[in-house]
Amino acid sequence: MNLSTGIIFCFLILGVSSQGWGTFLKEAGQGAKDMWRAYQDMKEANYKGADKYFHARGNYDAARRGPGGAWAAKVISNARETIQGITDPLFKGMTRDQVREDSKADQFANEWGRSGKDPNHFRPAGLPDKY
Repeated sequence: MNLSTGIIFCFLILGVSSQGWGTFLKEAGQGAKDMWRAYQDMKEANYKGADKYFHARGNYDAARRGPGGAWAAKVISNARETIQGITDPLFKGMTRDQVREDSKADQFANEWGRSGKDPNHFRPAGLPDKY
């Protein structure tokens, strides 16, 4: 077992200590669906400046499911930022510093949503009400 797998496993165990495995895993699955829905909406909207709103919204929706949803949102958000840090400089022509700053802003929006704060704080003017 590598270090990252071990850390994730420990977080999973700690997150489940106060509730049953079934409840935790159900919340995690629902939270993962919330994150996927926010990602799909972001792609569909294709709206300039809406990235942080969708980050916050996905994390907000997932975390409202309970500890399992919050755990899933954190794991997914961190994985997405790690992958983005590797691929963006290659495919989008961004410098490492630009990627780092963008990732920092994304993580701020992720944490904002996970903490239960209103994702509309990041909502850009003119984004259709559908989202």
